[in-house]
Amino acid sequence: MLKKLNVIASFALVTAGGASAALAAHHEVEDAAPHAAIINGEGKQIGTVVFEQTPNGVLISASIEGLAPGAHGFHLHETGVCDTATGFKSAGGHYAPRSHDHGIKEASGPHAGDMPNQFVSDDGALHAHVLNSAVTTAAGFNSLMDDDGTALVIHAGADDYMSQPSGAAGVRLACAVISPPKDKVAE
Repeated sequence: MLKKLNVIASFALVTAGGASAALAAHHEVEDAAPHAAIINGEGKQIGTVVFEQTPNGVLISASIEGLAPGAHGFHLHETGVCDTATGFKSAGGHYAPRSHDHGIKEASGPHAGDMPNQFVSDDGALHAHVLNSAVTTAAGFNSLMDDDGTALVIHAGADDYMSQPSGAAGVRLACAVISPPKDKVAE
């Protein structure tokens, strides 16, 4: 019986050691995950967003304050520029490397950057975890780290999931540069 307990205890220590190493490695990956400040139309930081690569896509975790309560379009845009002077139009259209139409309700959609509406509570806070399986933070096709960069944009209204080209979600309220254009990084 004592021998059996020693074997179980040894197995538990090895397993715990392996779990600790795996947990530590996970935190190193999480710490290396792209993250960005989210700014409003005045250029003030109102939140943060993290883009964590998983085996099933990119987990987007956002924490934002100071938005109007209700549903808001929540999209990845094709250019990593958040210029307040242009109302964030500098971020370009939705990220669509396969040239699909907009919307999860469209047979020829969605864009890789189309994601479900997010809901802001009465206190103006948005806390979101969204898995986008159509993009990656790794190099290659559908990468958020491509040459012209990528941005996350939050719109004033809800995305209707079908109007072209962007779901009739209204003006762009907030923006985060996920990755800047490669020529901007060199400057």
